[in-house]
Amino acid sequence: MTTWFLPVLISAVFLGFYSLSVKHAVRGNALMPVLFYATLCGSGFYVAGLLVGGRWREVVAVDFAIPALVLIKSLLVATSFVGVYYGLRELPISIAAPIRSSSPLWTFFGGVALYNEVPTLGQAAAAAVIFGGYALFSLLGNREGISFARHRGLHLLAGGTLLAAGSTLYNKFLIAVALVPRETMQFWYAVELVAALGIFWLISRLRVRGAAPRKFQWRFSIPLSGVLLILADYLYFYALSLPNTPISQVDLVRRCSVVIAFTAGAYYFHDKNVAAKGGALAVILLGVTLLAWWH
Repeated sequence: MTTWFLPVLISAVFLGFYSLSVKHAVRGNALMPVLFYATLCGSGFYVAGLLVGGRWREVVAVDFAIPALVLIKSLLVATSFVGVYYGLRELPISIAAPIRSSSPLWTFFGGVALYNEVPTLGQAAAAAVIFGGYALFSLLGNREGISFARHRGLHLLAGGTLLAAGSTLYNKFLIAVALVPRETMQFWYAVELVAALGIFWLISRLRVRGAAPRKFQWRFSIPLSGVLLILADYLYFYALSLPNTPISQVDLVRRCSVVIAFTAGAYYFHDKNVAAKGGALAVILLGVTLLAWWH
């Protein structure tokens, strides 16, 4: 087992429970307050860890260029979060979680476009299998009255997933090319992400002035979501900081979190057509496995 595999696998476990926690937090709830407070709690947890560990001064004392570079990532993720949280609120998790798990596929295509990684015949076949799994989910979604062509929540979730894939590719640049220390990157990312989401929330409040906004309810899953994501990201960034870590394979393993989100969430949230969706999920996981095998 390669050095990066175990921390990424544990990160996937945290990510799976994070998806469940987010679904619980946003279900019938106001979106932007949930997103802002969850991120604030997670960022506060990370900063507290730096203070307790005595690494605060070392992480913060950096050249201005680093926060500026990380700001691009923070804006990508903040925009992605809005789409993903909205999609998780409006869609069954057994539809939403597998769509989120498509991120490795887009990361793979991004690697082809940005790093001239030409896919082999086997890799192309694996990608076709993954697309086949999503075609099955499309058919199942239509049976539940969810049109993949017209559903706004699905469009936002898909857009958020694409932005997340872009953030993943940018992570490799920050750590492997710009040589930003992983703890420094996560600190500035956490701080700037809270600021970006705060601005987004303010803008959303100004846009709906005069309308009746959805009522916000505080739930234990809000801070839990933030903490779970921080833990998942910490292990993920650690894996990326190791020598010769393949970004596409890391993302493939990490997105296997969909198994937890689908298995637990489908029953907890009482989604429909669980057995049929499980078959579509199996097709996607087969494609992901083949893509990892042939990479």
